[in-house]
Amino acid sequence: QVSLVESGGGLVQAGGSLRLSCADSGHTLSKYIMGWFRQAPGKEREFVANIRGSADLTYYADIVKGRFTISRDNAKNTLYLQMNNLKPEDTGVYYCAARFPSGFADTYSRETGYPLWGQGTQVTVSS
Repeated sequence: QVSLVESGGGLVQAGGSLRLSCADSGHTLSKYIMGWFRQAPGKEREFVANIRGSADLTYYADIVKGRFTISRDNAKNTLYLQMNNLKPEDTGVYYCAARFPSGFADTYSRETGYPLWGQGTQVTVSS
């Protein structure tokens, strides 16, 4: 059983940084593919990044490459998203999500494959 809770959101000036956390109250976080998604007001939810496997393989949306870093601490059952050089267009509600691998080659960037979600944390980037 997995229960995901995001934290670390807030208000930051453009060019600043934030680190989001996603805590798992369960005990099997390391067995899941973990992802970050976000949703801006009036827009559809979009993929940000994910991490998987024993080697912590990562995959990023092009719009955040070089600025965001996804990582996890399996011993603490915690997922992180370090966000640097934030832009106003990064504003939105950020969600962590979890899923099992499909067994096929996949980037795991589609939200429809993730059955477990946190409640979200608000990130606001001012100009």
